[in-house]
Parts: sequence; C-alpha cells; structure tokens
Amino acid sequence: MDYVTAFINMVLHLDKHLAMLVQDYGLWIYVILFAIIFSETGFVVTPFLPGDSLLFVAGALAALGGMDIGLLITVLLAAATLGNMLNYQIGRFLGPKVFHWENSRFFNKVALEKTHAFYQKHGGKTLVISRFLPLFRTFAPFVAGIGAMTYTRFSFFNLVGAISWVVSLTLAGYFFGNLPWVQKNLTGVILGIIFVSLIPVAFGWWRQRKT
Repeated sequence: MDYVTAFINMVLHLDKHLAMLVQDYGLWIYVILFAIIFSETGFVVTPFLPGDSLLFVAGALAALGGMDIGLLITVLLAAATLGNMLNYQIGRFLGPKVFHWENSRFFNKVALEKTHAFYQKHGGKTLVISRFLPLFRTFAPFVAGIGAMTYTRFSFFNLVGAISWVVSLTLAGYFFGNLPWVQKNLTGVILGIIFVSLIPVAFGWWRQRKT
C-alpha cells in the first residue's frame, strides 16, 4: 500500500519530482525520460507509468531552461516510437494465444480485449487515437502485432501517433505550463489531463454496460 501511495504522490507532484531529477542528474534526465516513456509504451505490464502528464511537465520545465526543447522532443519521440515497435514485435511473437491468459496483477486481460475490439473497428487509426488513451496506448501496438498488421503499415501509423502525442503535449507544457494560474494549480491540471484522457475509456465502458 505504501508503494501505491508513493506512486500516486509522484504522479500528482510530478513537477517537483521531475525538477529534482533535472537538477540532480543533468543530461542524464534525457535517459531517464526515455526509459520511462519507452517502458510505458513498450511493455503491456507497465501501463501505470506516467505518460501524458509527464510530457506536459517536461515541456514546462524545458521552458524554464531545465532542458532543451528540441532535444527533449527528439528523445521522447524516439522513446515513444521504439517502445511501440518493441510492443508490436512482442505481440507478433506471442500471437493470439495471449487471449487465453488469465487476468492478474501484471496483466490486464479486460484492457487487452477492449483494445482488440477497438482495433478491429478502427484499424490502423487505433495506433494514433490510442496514444491519447491510457491503457489503450500500451495495448494498441501489442494488439497490432497479434493481428499481424504489416510492419510498413504499422510503422506509418506508429510514427504519426508518436509525433501527434509527443509534440502536442510537450509543446502545450512548454507554452502554457508556466503560466501563473497553471503553476498555482498544477496538481489540478495534472489531474485534469488524466481525467480528460480517461473520458473515452469511461464512455466506452458505459456504452458496453448499457448494451
């Protein structure tokens, strides 16, 4: 329980934790951010890592001079793109048999099945849309691999999705993250980002329950 509390505290006060990391690790911060985003997008067992809020806060810190915005976006783009590629390859390797796995602490079978249904309906667009949806973001490339989407087609949608996600949220933090109102209410803004990103997931769940 203490680990859960610590993690929630880290996410809600991401600005303070990330600012300390920038101060303590200097250029190594790019490696740390790469590792977080790569893991969040590259492994189906790590969808709990911060994504949207991390990009926003990183952009805000870059505006203060803590990081170079061009290098930051390049590193995050590489992490998001390569993470999805790894996830896709894992999905191709494991194949459809993964749907027979049981739900567990480290594997969310329900999220996998919902992402698969979403993928069947929207095809390649899922890789772009899911970038802005927690859980779906982690499972979409995995499902694309299971569904045997061609590597060329996957690479195209993967890159478009990564650019849309990383550039929009990082620049949003860069230009608006240090406004006085945002700074005073940054915890609320982070919660708002998480809430807005979860709305489509909640709506899909509600429609499924209603059906």
